[in-house]
Amino acid sequence: MQPQYVIGIDLGTTNSALAFASLASVADPHQLPGASLFPIPQVANPGEVREEPLLPSFLYLPGAVDFPVGSLALPWDAGASYVVGLLAQKRGVENPGRLVASAKSWLSHAGVDRTAALLPVTAPEGVRKVSPVEASRSYLEHLRRAWTHKNPDAPLEAQEVFLTVPASFDAVARELTERAAEQAGYRDVVLIEEPQAAFYAWIERHPDWRERVAVGDLILVIDIGGGTTDFTLIAVTERAGELELERVAVGEHILLGGDNIDLALARSVEQQLAAKNVKLDTMQLHALWQNCRVGKEKLLEEGADLKETPVTILGKGTGLIGGTIKAKLQRADVDRILLDGFFPAVSSQEEPQRGRRAGLQELGLPYAADAAVTRHLARFLRQSAAVRRGPSGLACPTHVLFNGGVLRAGLIRERLTAVLDGWLAEEGFPAVVALTGEDLMHAVARGAAYYGLARRGHGVRIRGGVARTYYVGIESAMPAVPGVPAPFKALTVAPFGMEEGSAARIPDREFGLVVGQPAEFRFFSSPSRKDDAVGSMIEDFGEELQELAPMEVELPADGGNPGEVVAVALESVVTETGQLQLWCVARDGRRWKLEFNVRERVAP
Repeated sequence: MQPQYVIGIDLGTTNSALAFASLASVADPHQLPGASLFPIPQVANPGEVREEPLLPSFLYLPGAVDFPVGSLALPWDAGASYVVGLLAQKRGVENPGRLVASAKSWLSHAGVDRTAALLPVTAPEGVRKVSPVEASRSYLEHLRRAWTHKNPDAPLEAQEVFLTVPASFDAVARELTERAAEQAGYRDVVLIEEPQAAFYAWIERHPDWRERVAVGDLILVIDIGGGTTDFTLIAVTERAGELELERVAVGEHILLGGDNIDLALARSVEQQLAAKNVKLDTMQLHALWQNCRVGKEKLLEEGADLKETPVTILGKGTGLIGGTIKAKLQRADVDRILLDGFFPAVSSQEEPQRGRRAGLQELGLPYAADAAVTRHLARFLRQSAAVRRGPSGLACPTHVLFNGGVLRAGLIRERLTAVLDGWLAEEGFPAVVALTGEDLMHAVARGAAYYGLARRGHGVRIRGGVARTYYVGIESAMPAVPGVPAPFKALTVAPFGMEEGSAARIPDREFGLVVGQPAEFRFFSSPSRKDDAVGSMIEDFGEELQELAPMEVELPADGGNPGEVVAVALESVVTETGQLQLWCVARDGRRWKLEFNVRERVAP
């Protein structure tokens, strides 16, 4: 079945979204296509299915008597045994021990087995746990089945799907995201980074974007969601008289976002209760955490003039009236915690603080030691390899694009803009221009759909070629000589400037691949050799090439014999997320993948 749509999915920490564009509507290659949002059916209350623009990324694992029989039924699943979405979010506020939240953050946690049943971390004895991969699968499966239920003639697994991930996701987190999608019934998903998707959405909304930016401009994308903070720099360049966009810097993984803010608010309310001799246990604190997230969103909603909102959590015994603990979340406290704790006005010279870590810790997410987003931003701009720099070396953006649920709050956008303007003034540059007119909650999904169309030639693409030439070591077939190791040659697999999202096949050559037993693969790079073509072999390279960390892996024999040497052709792919994949393809169709990062990031 030929795809009828391109589909963009934002698998968010707090909310997920799906956008789509029809391939039938883009016959004119000069027409900039648009993307539409998909209303997502979900259980909003027991027995009530409702379409919502977002799917809250929450999974609730109900007990036997939590809901009436049949009240969790979906149009495509009458016997659902768990809850995803709005009802899961609501019920989890009351019973956080059965709520899986922030699965995406756990998916990026390199310190745990991300395929193990870890969540909910605070689950009491007897409650089933799931892995971050399984939780992510449940959200993706819900989206797939919801789409296919409403579009039976165009099932989602037959469409072109573009799934977004944080720019700072490591290779394992990306692979596990793809695994979750595969387990959810998706086929051939393409990953794209969230900040780039957000910028694509801005382009899609502004066909006159070439009149809004000029050659030499530097666009800073600040993406702060529920779990992570991502920074990206995109330069406006020119080729053959046409404006082009080039991604020039991506920040490191920063586990800092809405979850941190909500916990800080919960701690503030906890201190108020402690002053009244009300002490909370761990489960109650987690319930308060979820309540503060809801309260924060009410207080910061555009146009809201509330000065406070109530938060209520279940008590521990019968001594409390109604069995509940009541408190209030004050708007003044929210503003103070946000502006003083998370977005303070700091110098561009300041560095994030590195906290001293205890030797033994409870199992949890490795949140950033310094909660000040502005300090992380200062380091990013000071260490980014951008061409538009001030006298002190600070990268100086001309424009800023905000994305992510946290940045829906106007006071946060205003503070970040003011901080940036102060830094730019010190460097002798004019104030930054905000790229406005974007829907921060849906931009990533819409931008991913737009990117899918741009790959087909309908729209503009952000370029991001590799900054070095990359090689794989090939052991010579010369006879062994006692005491002398077999000589190595270097085969060019990714030439300088090879674009992200492109592939190349090594022409007219086969090589022997060892499978079924551990083997070492050596990779090299060169920042200076810019003319080596794919497939060219370099001999006697000496110190001209820089060796990367060797990779020792055991590739599966897949039906062959351990230690077998299989004749393979080589194909190299630079993915949209900056990974070099070297595919080894046997004559019988078997395929093996070697992968490593080729994108230069800001050092932590």
